[in-house]
Amino acid sequence: MLIATFIMSDNTWSGRFAEPVSELVKRYTASVFFDRRMAAQDIRGSLAHAKMLARQGIIGAQDLAAIEGGMAQIAGEIDAGSFEWSLDAEDVHLNIEKRLTALVGDAGKRLHTGRSRNDQVATDIRLWLRDCIDDIDGLLRNLQAALLDVAERHAETPLPGFTHLQVAQPVTFGHHLLAYVEMLARDRSRFADARRRMNRLPLGAAALAGTTFPIDREFVAQELGFDGVCENSLDAVSDRDFAIEFCAAASLVMTHVSRFSEELILWMSPRVGFIDLADRFCTGSSIMPQKKNPDVPELARGKTGRVYGHLMGLLTLMKGQPLAYNKDNQEDKEPLFDTADTLIDTLRIFADMVPGVRVKPENMAAALRQGYATATDLADYLVKRGLPFRDAHEAVARAVRAAEAKNCDLADLPLAELQAFSPLIGKDVFDVLTVAGSLAARDHIGGTAPVQVKAAIARARLRL
Repeated sequence: MLIATFIMSDNTWSGRFAEPVSELVKRYTASVFFDRRMAAQDIRGSLAHAKMLARQGIIGAQDLAAIEGGMAQIAGEIDAGSFEWSLDAEDVHLNIEKRLTALVGDAGKRLHTGRSRNDQVATDIRLWLRDCIDDIDGLLRNLQAALLDVAERHAETPLPGFTHLQVAQPVTFGHHLLAYVEMLARDRSRFADARRRMNRLPLGAAALAGTTFPIDREFVAQELGFDGVCENSLDAVSDRDFAIEFCAAASLVMTHVSRFSEELILWMSPRVGFIDLADRFCTGSSIMPQKKNPDVPELARGKTGRVYGHLMGLLTLMKGQPLAYNKDNQEDKEPLFDTADTLIDTLRIFADMVPGVRVKPENMAAALRQGYATATDLADYLVKRGLPFRDAHEAVARAVRAAEAKNCDLADLPLAELQAFSPLIGKDVFDVLTVAGSLAARDHIGGTAPVQVKAAIARARLRL
């Protein structure tokens, strides 16, 4: 982490004013405390802009060489932690420009020709977010891979499937985890879409109306890896849709992580006991020595609300702004950065935590015996023998009541008693009432039959 040393210097716009900005206002309006994390992107954008200026004959070759040499030194200073960040210079852009001018003189002053901080910051944020999305995609993929590994080990492990938190039908633990693999696949797709839409170059829009210099925006876009340019200068400098869209995509990822967290917390409870988490992802109690608390999933569940808040903050920030750029937009960066940091940290720790999930198949099997999970299979059995589904549903419901009265499973009822609910029931009914039979019967794409779960895992690995 860089330690800032703040120095004083004149503002680039101070000639317009009769008195200096107060120290309180400097601190209130400065963004260098947080936007300096975009220094690498600012340097990349400036170098591409300088190269274009030289190519167009707007600055000379010597100026370009001086700018490139100065920027290389600045990048080294920032990496080494020796760069002096100035509060008086307000933001990352002016800090770097001030240092460049100190190093190379007038060439540094010419760098800002044909651009404004408005299109400069819009470019830097897009470059930073583009890099961030690429990192996030890799982290999402890592979490998918971790889930697939556990799912493969438990492709045949029966687990109660729930609706309304009540036992519904048997599934396998592998099938259950594949649901989260699908969610994360959609998350990756959303980020890819957001990246494509944000990958347009604002630079060249200048303050809001473009510039009088003969710039080549398409060249700069190519240099920086953009797919094209923003085609309206007003929109280019004032648009923050891409930041909102990033936070929306991040919010959905956190929604999925939070749902998974809730299940891990429930499953780890001794009253359920389906899984255990590795000790390194849990904490104890300061007073109760027996406690093992699932702090990581609990905190992820809590951090989800934090990310939601940033999304709402950005929406609120933008809703009343007239065109074009307004100082309000400085407030976009802290929620954006914190959203990215929170999401990245969460994905990293979950990808590390998932492989250590210890499954307890015996407890899952015991829960299946308590919830009449094969009741629907009995109804399907009767339908296949000609009974209308609603009549089959009624017959099985009465059988479940009888089993409840005897405190036993449907499979424990004698054949004669089952036949009292429908004469269509034969000796083969007990094959239907087993968990293994229930699972195997759902042998279609998307079904929970172990053979289908294994096939789904193979397809998911190919997509990764």
